[in-house]
Order: sequence, then C-alpha cells, then structure tokens
Amino acid sequence: MQHVKDIDPEIHSLIKQEEERQADKIRLIASENYVSRAVLEATGSVLTNKYSEGYAGRRYYEGQQIIDQVENLAINRAKKLFAAEHVNVQPYSGSPANLAVYLAFLNPGDTILGMALPHGGHLTHGAQVSISGRYFNAQSYQLDRHTGRLNYEQIRATAHAVRPKILIAGHSAYPRILDFRLFREIADEVQALLMVDMAHFAGLVAGGAHPSPLPYADVVTSTTHKSLRGPRGAMILCRAEHAQAIDKAVFPGIQGGPHDNTTAAIAVALKEADTQAFRDYAAQVVRNAATLAEALMAKGFTLITDGTDNHLMLIDLSNKGISGKMASRALDQAGIVLNSNAVPFDQRKPFDPSGIRLGTPAVTSRGFKEEEMRTVSEMIAKVVDDPGNHQLLARTAAQARELCRAHPAPGLEHLLQVAPGD
Repeated sequence: MQHVKDIDPEIHSLIKQEEERQADKIRLIASENYVSRAVLEATGSVLTNKYSEGYAGRRYYEGQQIIDQVENLAINRAKKLFAAEHVNVQPYSGSPANLAVYLAFLNPGDTILGMALPHGGHLTHGAQVSISGRYFNAQSYQLDRHTGRLNYEQIRATAHAVRPKILIAGHSAYPRILDFRLFREIADEVQALLMVDMAHFAGLVAGGAHPSPLPYADVVTSTTHKSLRGPRGAMILCRAEHAQAIDKAVFPGIQGGPHDNTTAAIAVALKEADTQAFRDYAAQVVRNAATLAEALMAKGFTLITDGTDNHLMLIDLSNKGISGKMASRALDQAGIVLNSNAVPFDQRKPFDPSGIRLGTPAVTSRGFKEEEMRTVSEMIAKVVDDPGNHQLLARTAAQARELCRAHPAPGLEHLLQVAPGD
C-alpha cells in the first residue's frame, strides 16, 4: 500500500492498525469474516472506475463490453451454486436488496409480516425505526417465551389475522434452522409472497451445511459477505416469473449504477464457494458453533434455545450480573470481539441489552476447530466473571494474540513476516 502511504499517511496508518486488529483478535462477530486475497484484489481493481447503469446488453453508457462479462459471470455462478432461476447481483448491500423486494411487490401501507427485531429479526423486516416499518403496515411474530424458538402455529395464526402481502422468513440473531416448508404453507394459506432473507446463513447453504430456502421461497435476498466470505454486497434470487419486477425495482427503482468492482469480487467469492474446500469450511463453521455453545453452557451461560444449529448463538447474561454492553467491551479489551445484543423479552434498553451474540464464520476461516473453540469458551468465561480485572484482560488479550498467530487470517498472512512488537 505504498501509494496510500505516500498520498495519505494518516489513512495508511489507520488501515495498518485495522489489519493488526483483525489479525490479532478473535473475531466472533456473527456477520463478519475474512475474505481471500483474490476477493480483496478484485474489490480494489480498476473496475471501480466504471459506471454501468442498466443490465448486461442493456446499458445506458458505452464501453461495457468487459463489465457485461463480469456481471454475467457473477449471475451464472450464483444460479449454479444456489440452483436459482434468476439472480440480480447489483444491490449495494442487504438492506437495499430487501427494500427492492418491497418496492417490487408492495405499495405504501401494505402489510408485511416478519420476525420482531428484539427476537432476532432484522431492521428491514419491519422495525419501526426502519423505512420498512414506516412506509408499510409492519406486523411481527415473536419467539415462544418458554422455548425461545419460533412457534409456527402462532405465526400461522398471526398471518391469518393480518393477511400480509409478504411473509418474511429470516433473521440476524436466531440460532436455529428455519422450517421453510412450513413458511411456504403459511404463505400459501394467506396468499402472501414468501421472502427469505438468508444473509446470515447463505454461506452455509452454499456449502451444504444448511437447508436451502430456494425450493420454497418466491424471493430470496442475501448479503455476499458474512458466511459467504465475499465483499460487502448483496444478491436477490427469485423465480423466473418475478425477474422483471425485481430487476426494475433494483434499477432504476432504488439505485443507479452498480459497483462493478464489487460485482467482480462477488464472482470470485462464488467461484471459491463452489469448491470442496468451502464445503468443508461450512461444515466446520457449524461444528465450531455447536462446540462453543456446549462449552459455554457447561460453564453456566444461558443460551437462547439451549444451543445452536447454525453459525451463531445468543447468550442471555442476566444470571451473570453483567450487561451485554459491559461484557462486550471487557471482551474486546481481552482480544475477543463480539457484539451486545437484545434477547427475547429483554427488559434492558437496546443500546445496553442483556445479551451478547457470537458467531464462528471468521474464526473458522482462520482455521479454528473444536479444540480452539473450547479454549475460547474458557477465555470468555473468565472475562465475563471478572470484567474489571485489568491484569486478566491483558493476559487474555496476549493469549488471544498467540492463538491468532498460530492460525493466520486469510489475506493477512503477510503480517507474520514483520509482527508488531517482535
């Protein structure tokens, strides 16, 4: 990055500091990952110079001969990987992708039904602070108070009561596999379109470690980062009959020209995902999550749904006498990065909730397996039990750094050659 260093040493310094942070800390943010050097290179390529409003073969600007090939590669690879009839790879990220679906099929004031934000849903599934909750009649379903799981009969009853035009299945903090077949049945009963937001588990679907929603959903949205290990972008996958509506909603409906460098990086990530190595990775993500969940429960942590069968887990810290924000800040100082998170029926405020959310995609990318997960559980338990012990936090941070050094992060292996402090 010599050119950045020469032109803007301040930004260069900050990027280098972030490299070291990502290399030396155990990253358990469920929505974060490490992309390959190839994805990084595509993201930083000269394709960022292009402007390409429209679609392949139907652009508003000339000079798109190469860009059309790049976008078609990304589309065809996504179709193959997910067995999709139609794919749009232009959305800038997951939230705009969801908004495009609403624009394609709804009018302001129409009813949508999604998982409540405090129960594991996403802002764009109808939260009142989001445009999805302000422009539409957003209704929600919650988790069962006793099991912490979805109650499909309650979802069915709610759907019949509110008659949504779109029924949304998907989450950002629910540790169990959704029953897509049942969601399809409910949607058919109320004549709703079924939209699945698989942003969090798309990589697991691609790797065969999670059931695919494609056979059941009318429309599926997904980010291309998180467990899929691509750049910060998104896709919309849908049945052929909805292709025209979706494409018009993305462009010119909600955005202008696509980010062609991101499209190229998506294509690279999809090619990587269509390999045995990625399928092995996806399976290990799930095994690592299960191992970490079991180890934490054995140490007295209360996990929502008593475990996980995907890549993430949600922990209620109420019995530990510490808030989620306090715990996440202490853990960050100790070299373990995760986020505070509301738990179902949380009595605390959203900015300082009762829980924390953990995920295993990023640590699995750097080679952590079951043994490392058990070690991480011990580190978490010590910090949560004694968050004000600064000597403990420093020792744990050093332990985290050594553990990370033994498992270099993809794309950051070069940092081991000149390690800070060595």
